[in-house]
Amino acid sequence: MSAAAVLAVVAAAVAALAAAASGYELTKNGTVITYDRRSLIIDGHREIFFSGSIHYPRSPPDTWPDLISKAKEGGLNVIESYVFWNGHEPEQGVYNFEGRYDLIKFFKLIQEKEMYAIVRIGPFVQAEWNHGGLPYWLREIPDIIFRTNNEPFKKYMKQFVTLIVNKLKEAKLFASQGGPIILAQIENEYQHLEVAFKEAGTKYINWAAKMAIATNTGVPWIMCKQTKAPGEVIPTCNGRHCGDTWPGPADKKKPLLWTENWTAQYRVFGDPPSQRSAEDIAFSVARFFSVGGTMANYYMYHGGTNFGRNGAAFVMPRYYDEAPLDEFGLYKEPKWGHLRDLHHALRHCKKALLWGNPSVQPLGKLYEARVFEMKEKNVCVAFLSNHNTKEDGTVTFRGQKYFVARRSISILADCKTVVFSTQHVNSQHNQRTFHFADQTVQDNVWEMYSEEKIPRYSKTSIRTQRPLEQYNQTKDKTDYLWYTTSFRLETDDLPYRKEVKPVLEVSSHGHAIVAFVNDAFVGCGHGTKINKAFTMEKAMDLKVGVNHVAILSSTLGLMDSGSYLEHRMAGVYTVTIQGLNTGTLDLTTNGWGHVVGLDGERRRVHSEQGMGAVAWKPGKDNQPLTWYRRRFDPPSGTDPVVIDLTPMGKGFLFVNGEGLGRYWVSYHHALGKPSQYLYHVPRSLLRPKGNTLMFFEEEGGKPDAIMILTVKRDNICTFMTEKNPAHVRWSWESKDSQPKAVAGAGAGAGGLKPTAVLSCPTKKTIQSVVFASYGNPLGICGNYTVGSCHAPRTKEVVEKACVGRKTCSLVVSSEVYGGDVHCPGTTGTLAVQAKCSKRPPRSAATAQ
Repeated sequence: MSAAAVLAVVAAAVAALAAAASGYELTKNGTVITYDRRSLIIDGHREIFFSGSIHYPRSPPDTWPDLISKAKEGGLNVIESYVFWNGHEPEQGVYNFEGRYDLIKFFKLIQEKEMYAIVRIGPFVQAEWNHGGLPYWLREIPDIIFRTNNEPFKKYMKQFVTLIVNKLKEAKLFASQGGPIILAQIENEYQHLEVAFKEAGTKYINWAAKMAIATNTGVPWIMCKQTKAPGEVIPTCNGRHCGDTWPGPADKKKPLLWTENWTAQYRVFGDPPSQRSAEDIAFSVARFFSVGGTMANYYMYHGGTNFGRNGAAFVMPRYYDEAPLDEFGLYKEPKWGHLRDLHHALRHCKKALLWGNPSVQPLGKLYEARVFEMKEKNVCVAFLSNHNTKEDGTVTFRGQKYFVARRSISILADCKTVVFSTQHVNSQHNQRTFHFADQTVQDNVWEMYSEEKIPRYSKTSIRTQRPLEQYNQTKDKTDYLWYTTSFRLETDDLPYRKEVKPVLEVSSHGHAIVAFVNDAFVGCGHGTKINKAFTMEKAMDLKVGVNHVAILSSTLGLMDSGSYLEHRMAGVYTVTIQGLNTGTLDLTTNGWGHVVGLDGERRRVHSEQGMGAVAWKPGKDNQPLTWYRRRFDPPSGTDPVVIDLTPMGKGFLFVNGEGLGRYWVSYHHALGKPSQYLYHVPRSLLRPKGNTLMFFEEEGGKPDAIMILTVKRDNICTFMTEKNPAHVRWSWESKDSQPKAVAGAGAGAGGLKPTAVLSCPTKKTIQSVVFASYGNPLGICGNYTVGSCHAPRTKEVVEKACVGRKTCSLVVSSEVYGGDVHCPGTTGTLAVQAKCSKRPPRSAATAQ
């Protein structure tokens, strides 16, 4: 089969997949959503659902259409989002539904793409979001206790839920009105709190269910992680492997729905890198459908960015960067593509999954077949599972032998033909690269504005005997609170030996502090996500007479989970001076002054108006408590932009007055590197000329060394073996509920063969082949090496097929590349890395 023919098949298959993914057409008269044990039912028809979480405040509105389109292209037919109370009502009775908080626009875009939607109202959402989405002002309501049978909390919760439901109704966004929303969620992961609050918790959750149903949305309500959801509310599962860990709703009339399949692990400052493989996610979803599940939601499908101060305690701005669409909205391969292929395979089996009779057949130790079959209609699907984590195996099913890789599931769409294996990845891989922008060095002139004089007790207006709890003072308006006190020493108090210095000991409920004594920087200390409380001990110089201690305490968001959130504390609580001749001096009850926030915050120096009202000086390195700024032009092109803050310490980043998040590159994880040092600058924030990059630095750093970079995923790869099944998207089509081979697709003398397809991003073509080997190559995309069975002709064959094209197909077969099938150790694997570019290809003669 020619390359052109294969590509034509690919194009047709992609178009068919896009049509299938839409799943529905909204009617003016509305859609009736019901359910039974097998699935949600749309206007009387059972359906399967592939959903992805995209949170509207975590991405700029101009990116929403592209993100939703890419989700649909990936085989999803549902988009899911929380609703963020503290974003929509930051002050009591003051509402915000604009910009990144325009949820109506977001759900209408989903509707325009002909996809379904799930709205998770909560209004407690957790979500690694500041305070779990609850506005700070709720803490100041008299006698309030969050998320229990407490009348003040229930009053304000009901008001907000009603507000959101009414706004969605006014926009006709519920399916019952012809809109996309097919499910709504009340509360969030309450089951463990119900145990903590006991009878009051049970009363509350029953009240919440009745309150939600009474809003008359016309669609079912769900509760996640709530096995015994009250009444008509559907309980759902959250976790990595709900097919193995969750028995399903206790009420057997309710379907098995999975609201959070974690595509990675959210990360906090101090965390090392973490990943979750495409193979493991695909295994978990196939397993869930094999036990009767019919809806799986990826949390997150695109994580985006915790802009400003929106991250919960210690949570980084970069959120679920390992999702199928990364922080910048770029395809993360092979995760995006492998899951797209899984969705396509399961759609081949939809009739059997929704209507077939389920059965289980053991095939050996840790092997089994799960079957859905309608014998009278010759409709059948089988899931062959290998739960061994270290051993591949071969099983016999209905008289035929099947190879099943370790910890994998093979899907037999007609109980005969393998159309998908969770462990065998047919989709391409890619590598993300960061590229130096000339704007880094152009006009790289930094200016600084240092905080006004470090505060002293005599100049403060908030004075108490002991240090005050921080949240009650800052009220979530700022991360910062100054604590200051003064004390007198006599000559006999100080150590006689010069090499002996007194030690400042500060104990804090969290999260971090910077300490000064007599205006001199003494040091820093901090807690962790797990242990927020900490004690800092730093040597210092003291003098005879009056000494001044000033401690800048900072928080990194409010807690987002657990009971009694309204009572969580932060800030300094004890201070002592160790090592004096006269013993320990306890300053805890010495009398303390407090200053809320920074001088630069009060002056709003991050804004255009504010920065013009202060005197800026030439920038210097290693200045604590300093605001830095420079001007820059945006890098050319459309690639995402990031700022590399590796040379800095801890602080807060702004571009053109917009807060892009907290940074903390001086805090290294166990592998000796910062958890995050690259910070996303959305293109929509940038002007054609003269943008302002500004940050507040707490500890000190070297701003001249900061880099402006662009992001690409132009290195594309494949790594496939001859054991891979033929590609489900263009090798098979459904006909009368049976998989049928597409005529000639990947066919050779031996029939259907696995075929790798490499495809460049939009408006780019394959510029060069960096690596190509058939035999037993090793490595990952960007770092492949040849093995002992390398076929020398591989690169020549691949270059001829691919260079100059946007997309090329490569049959994985020893015959094509001259591979030696008798070479000891050969795995029949093809590994290729190619480079995409907008530039003309090296060999224009091969372009088409």
